[in-house]
Amino acid sequence: MTGFPEGAPCWADAMFADVEGAKSFYSEVLGWTFGEASSEYGNYTQAYSDGKAVAAVVPPMPGSEAPSQWCLYFASPDAAATAGKIRSAGGEVVMDPMQVGTFGTMLIAREPSGAVFGVWQPGEHRGFEKTGAPGSFAWAEVFTRDNAKVDGFLPKVFPYRAQQVDMGDDPEAAGMDYRIFGLGGSGPENAVLGRMGMGEEFPPEVPAFIQVYFGVADCDEAVAKATKLGGRLQFGPMDSPFGRFAALTDQQGAAFAVIDMTTTAGEMPTTTDV
Repeated sequence: MTGFPEGAPCWADAMFADVEGAKSFYSEVLGWTFGEASSEYGNYTQAYSDGKAVAAVVPPMPGSEAPSQWCLYFASPDAAATAGKIRSAGGEVVMDPMQVGTFGTMLIAREPSGAVFGVWQPGEHRGFEKTGAPGSFAWAEVFTRDNAKVDGFLPKVFPYRAQQVDMGDDPEAAGMDYRIFGLGGSGPENAVLGRMGMGEEFPPEVPAFIQVYFGVADCDEAVAKATKLGGRLQFGPMDSPFGRFAALTDQQGAAFAVIDMTTTAGEMPTTTDV
């Protein structure tokens, strides 16, 4: 497998108080299987789709009361250098670069508006072995109440090109502020991350966060399975030019989204380089 370019989402994991419950939930909703827990690394357990690594789950550190949540990691050739860029751009390094055996080096950070993310400098563990297909990572978006902070921060940390999406005359998109960050050229095939402005539909206590989308073969079926298992539907299912998607929280409160990228509707929006 080839490596991920700097700034590309390359891995996702989540911390769960009930790891076995999480494994049961995602096995049913996303079709995942799970490897053996690695006791040397806090019982970190990888998830697989078609035998390929797609994510991981882990119990919280002893004494930690962190909520269940997904964390998205961005690729870096030098985690220490990226940590310096994060600080210089106004972000916070929550956990300094830490080598994880021979697998690679990680850090955890918070962008200026509050969303937490990870950085991964690969060693033996390169990252996702499968993307853009059912059962694997498909897309991600930063949800924030301070668009300017995020828009100013991200291109200072990673080599992104930014494009603002023109919402046109769609009444459903009135007031929506959406930006796409890409690597390389400006075409949609180079997009790696979205930024969505949070409106009044989000309760004030919901902090900025990064929404991780996983591919599914049937969005409505995935939603039905998730809600049957105690998950909650937050938004959707909704058709879009990118696929039919829905936002959910699992039965332990971790937010995620599912998208069927084969079921599309409407024309692709126009974008402007910014």
